[in-house]
Amino acid sequence: MSNIPDDLKYTAEHEWIRMEDGVAVVGITDYAQDALTDIVWIEFLADEGDSVEDNGSFASVESVKSVSEIYAPLAGTIVALNHDLQDAPEVMNEDAYGSWIAKIELADPGAVDGLLDAAGYAAIIGE
Repeated sequence: MSNIPDDLKYTAEHEWIRMEDGVAVVGITDYAQDALTDIVWIEFLADEGDSVEDNGSFASVESVKSVSEIYAPLAGTIVALNHDLQDAPEVMNEDAYGSWIAKIELADPGAVDGLLDAAGYAAIIGE
C-alpha cells in the first residue's frame, strides 16, 4: 500500500505538490517510485527561469525498468531544480516525499485547489 500524505495535492500522472509561500514544490509519489523500481537517472528538460505549461514535461526519470516523464502540475515558472538528484537519484526511491524535483512559481496559485487530494489520488491508483 502506498504512502499518500493528506497535506499534499496530487496529479493523475503521479506527481505530488506542496505549496510553500506561493511556490509549488513538486516530486513523484510513493506509488510512482515503487512502480519505477530502482531510479538511476534524472534529466531536466527545462531550466530555472523557464516557463512550463499545465501538464508540460519538464524532467524525465529513468529506472532499471523504464523512462517516465515528469509533468508540471500547473502552468508557471521554474524557480529551482533539485540538482542534487543528478548525483543521487536513488533518494527518490528512499524518500519520495522528501525528494522534490522542482519548485514552480504558479501563474495562478489558486488553481492548486483543482488538483487531487489524497482521497482522490488513492481512488485513481486503486487504494
